[in-house]
Amino acid sequence: MRKFIQRALNKLPKLDRQQVRTLLLDIASENDRLETVLHSMMDGVLVSDTDHVLILFNKSAEPLLHVHVGEVYEKRIWTVIKDEEIADFVKNTLLNQERVFDKEFTLDFGGTTRILSFSVMPLVKEGKIQGNSIHIEDVTEKRSEEARLRRAESLASLTTLAAGVAHEIKNPLGSISIHLQLIEKELKTDCDSGNENIRQHLGVINEEVNRLNSIVVDFLFAVRPMNTQLKENNLNGVVRETIDFIQFELAENNIKIEEDLCENLCIIMMDEKLLKQALLNLIKNAQAAMPEGGTVSVSSRRKQDHVLLEVKDTGTGISGENLSKIFEPYFTTKEFGSGLGLTVVFKIIREHLGEISVQSKVGEGTTFSMMFPIPQKEKKLLEWEGEENDIQSAGS
Repeated sequence: MRKFIQRALNKLPKLDRQQVRTLLLDIASENDRLETVLHSMMDGVLVSDTDHVLILFNKSAEPLLHVHVGEVYEKRIWTVIKDEEIADFVKNTLLNQERVFDKEFTLDFGGTTRILSFSVMPLVKEGKIQGNSIHIEDVTEKRSEEARLRRAESLASLTTLAAGVAHEIKNPLGSISIHLQLIEKELKTDCDSGNENIRQHLGVINEEVNRLNSIVVDFLFAVRPMNTQLKENNLNGVVRETIDFIQFELAENNIKIEEDLCENLCIIMMDEKLLKQALLNLIKNAQAAMPEGGTVSVSSRRKQDHVLLEVKDTGTGISGENLSKIFEPYFTTKEFGSGLGLTVVFKIIREHLGEISVQSKVGEGTTFSMMFPIPQKEKKLLEWEGEENDIQSAGS
């Protein structure tokens, strides 16, 4: 409470009607200002009294907890929270008089997963507890950014070591391949009965050498700096060419591909070859997730100052446990695979100054969303009329 209001209240018996009216108006104005600040906060705030009855509740808490202001007052604070897990947490924390910071819960908001952080603290005045406050923060974007930074750091730390290791592996592979060719040449002149079996073994060895070589090539591509050549182009053209390339393979696997492309899509800066590879990797990933067939949908549209490209499938989906790991090098749930496909996709999108995110539900499918910045050729200036008016006022 502001000091002048406190002093006025102490002198209340001596105040006349007009002074009391002025004091009430000041208190109402002060209360209105504090209420405006409370409701303007991005985070949710709930306050309870010593009996844990809700006495204060700001607007930001409404969408986070799926409640309305008129439905919650004069009730125990945990009874107004619809999510049972969060309600039990709040109830146990308050009844046990505990102080908790940054307890996180994952909630489903109409198909979108959000992470909410809860902090519970007592309200203390003059050494006595007057109630409790609950602070709710949506930390979804913060956790997503932290995950992106960890992936970037992981890639950076691997670069030096990986390039050297891959180089060392590639050299003996080349030597093995040469000696295999020499052995095969010698065997052509030998007619012993065991030669056919030897040729079969050599064939297996040759296949394994090719497979190892392919892994090394993918690995080098994932860790080496890319020679990206960005040029102005329309993303829809890359999408259509990639679909034309793979649609027959998808059809053979009973997979239907649909496209929903914005015809007036803005031009972006891109490396056509790299973006085709990224899109092809995502579609092949979708194909692997639909062994019994299904649908792959590719869509594009403008979203503010970005172009949004989405690849959606109706496959098996990705568990929440694995969702945060899919862009990490060597992570794979496939029986055969290098675990570098999505790492390469992540790197290509980042080379285009873009962002990639994923949403998935087990048994329903997965959606990869890629955002590419639209080049801003004209600088937008903010309109400001005050300066000229201020100058004129100063001169008059």
